[in-house]
Amino acid sequence: MPTTIPASQLACMVTDAHERTIGLVQDLAETQLVVPQTETVNPFLWELGHTAFFYDVFLLPVLGSTKFLLEGAESFYDSFKIDHCDRWGLPLPSRETTLDYKNRVLDSVLKRLASDQPGAEETYLYLLSVLHEDMHEEAFTYMRQTLEYPAPGLSTIENGSGAHGLGGGPWPGDVEIPGGAFQLGATPDLPFVFDNEKWAHPVDISPFKIAKAPVTNAQFAEFVGDRGYLRRELWSRQGWIWRTKTGAQRPLYWHRGQNGWLHRYFDRIVSLEAHAPVVHVGWHEAEAYCQWAGRRLPTEAEWEMAASAEPTPDGTRITGHKRRYPWGDEPPTPEHANLDSRRLGCVDVGAYAAGDSAFGCRQMIGNVWEWTASPFFPFPGFTVDSPYREYSAPWFGYRKVLRGGAWATRSRLVRNSFRNFFLPDRRDVFAGFRTCAL
Repeated sequence: MPTTIPASQLACMVTDAHERTIGLVQDLAETQLVVPQTETVNPFLWELGHTAFFYDVFLLPVLGSTKFLLEGAESFYDSFKIDHCDRWGLPLPSRETTLDYKNRVLDSVLKRLASDQPGAEETYLYLLSVLHEDMHEEAFTYMRQTLEYPAPGLSTIENGSGAHGLGGGPWPGDVEIPGGAFQLGATPDLPFVFDNEKWAHPVDISPFKIAKAPVTNAQFAEFVGDRGYLRRELWSRQGWIWRTKTGAQRPLYWHRGQNGWLHRYFDRIVSLEAHAPVVHVGWHEAEAYCQWAGRRLPTEAEWEMAASAEPTPDGTRITGHKRRYPWGDEPPTPEHANLDSRRLGCVDVGAYAAGDSAFGCRQMIGNVWEWTASPFFPFPGFTVDSPYREYSAPWFGYRKVLRGGAWATRSRLVRNSFRNFFLPDRRDVFAGFRTCAL
């Protein structure tokens, strides 16, 4: 790092990200673009323009652009100068103008790539812009869930969606991780890393047992049925404040049906898939479940070790090799993980055996993001050395780390060292969790 990637490959990535973003909004009516003001969504037109603005502010000036491709773009789309609550009062450009802006940004980027092979620093900015758009594509997807819009009509959908048609069932039990000295964080040989992943540093981890799979709907339903949301002794002080304030008594989109639990899947009420991972639960809910089950959340170091370390032949130690993905160093394929919105929902936790880690943990990449016990702090020696200075630094200290990626996450974004981070009360994102033995 930094490295270079062929211009043709970068052009494919930029085009793919653009087309995916358009695919997530093109079916929405004008009335659906106007959303209620809440803490967890943005106006759709703002989010759409912001994805174009990121290229316009971080990439195009380096390529020679002297002004924004939309007049006044900085007064609309700069996320760190325009407070979240103020975005509803902006005189945002129309849908047609916003799409035209996005298309002109795309054309400018592709024109440059058609005539020039970028060096390492430019390659970094191309990748930063694409991966930023990938993150917003996932946000578009969970915003549609939040607003009860139909599931997105993406062209990548495989046969069926969600857990139906794939099978896999439960995947119970723990695996034993021997512990030892482990290099937590990203290594410089990766083609791209975010600032909060830098750099791999030694941590000592005690032996531990971690679940082979995330907690399922059926398992979480037992917690709900045992009055888990109503028992003060299961909740931390902050968790109980959150629970009483919200009145939560079940996961966000669950409903009681005559014959069992149902849940809202975008704009439809469907049966709850027993062996799919519980999703749309916050960190406080995960913590309370662990207290009820006599378990605990893994630290992010334990999570990364279970995902990327390899055991010695006798299983008593770990080797010095660290995998980029649970299954090895090769990028994800449709056989490895539920990513890229291919199935538009979660699958059974027992599916995707090809994606197992060396220790036998399943689905550590894809299906659902997994909450960890760890607060989001910088690694030793952290410096703000990215042009996107606000990516991590403003959020240290009061968010929790999630690992692994969800079904709507782009496969080029995630790897074992990738750190996601949200406030512990966020339930709208595609997050679940796995547990460790005490």
